[in-house]
Amino acid sequence: MCIRDRLSINTLPLEKIISPIKTHLESVNNVIKKSLSSDIPIINQISSHIISSGGKRMRPILHLLISGMDGEINKVNHQIAAIIEFIHTATLLHDDVVDQSVKRRNIKTANALFGNAASILVGDFIYSRSFQMMVEIDNMKIMNVLSNTTNAISEGEVLQLLNSHNPDISEEQYFKVIEFKTAKLFEACGSLAGISNNNSAEMINSYSLLGLHFGIIFQLIDDILDYSGDARHIGKNIGDDLSEGRVTLPLIYAMKNSNVNQCKVIKDAIKVGDISKLPDIIEIIEQTESISKVQIKSEEQLHNIKLILNKMPHSDFKRIILELAEYCVYRNN
Repeated sequence: MCIRDRLSINTLPLEKIISPIKTHLESVNNVIKKSLSSDIPIINQISSHIISSGGKRMRPILHLLISGMDGEINKVNHQIAAIIEFIHTATLLHDDVVDQSVKRRNIKTANALFGNAASILVGDFIYSRSFQMMVEIDNMKIMNVLSNTTNAISEGEVLQLLNSHNPDISEEQYFKVIEFKTAKLFEACGSLAGISNNNSAEMINSYSLLGLHFGIIFQLIDDILDYSGDARHIGKNIGDDLSEGRVTLPLIYAMKNSNVNQCKVIKDAIKVGDISKLPDIIEIIEQTESISKVQIKSEEQLHNIKLILNKMPHSDFKRIILELAEYCVYRNN
């Protein structure tokens, strides 16, 4: 599958997929707005900027949908969904400082507008507020999942930093980073749905795996779009990963399947973050069909999601989760 082929596959629009839980998402947004309130103006400014900047709320959506598969979505789920979004938001604030990013979701990043120090400190505030909200739920199992997840995300961020500008990163090392950095929070979306519904350990594990596969898909497609997307759609500059010396799966496959000279072009660009080589590298990625290979990996994760869902009783939420998974695999932003 080439770039044009994956963009030609039609899925339902996200807004239509999630319309059955629209009122629940509004409740989550209300929890978010209420919980971010502070007497310190800069906290309100930065929090408002990043929360209202057009994110998909994919993690809260997934938590609500899995929660609804065999139970009723309730106020605890709204609170958990908000906590998950807070953890994600805090990592974005910190990530943008580390990566020196100036644009996200087609608007200026918080660090570009307010400075690095303020962005880091407000990220810390959002992290700490999420833990206050965990205590309010008063469930040690939930707190255990969220604290372990936050720790794993931090480890993933450090691993990614250590791997920067190293063109010899293996596929195995790449998947370890994305599992920790991205997929662990999606995994928590599933396990927390099971825990809040008082499901069996077996069911909680199935929901966890469901979330894990979603998270891997999400990062794989993000990495595809960094070399094949439209900056207007994805909300950031094409080639940001290359400029940061970040080795993602499209580059790993391109180096593995290119000739000696082409491989050297990619390796040299990774070592110094040479964005001027981006057109040449995109051409090599096309010639080696690396996007297609990564797309196949994402479709393998989609297959795993289908296998898990096939064991679940039929429900509208089950159908919606499958539609959401297909959207994630073929999205263009």
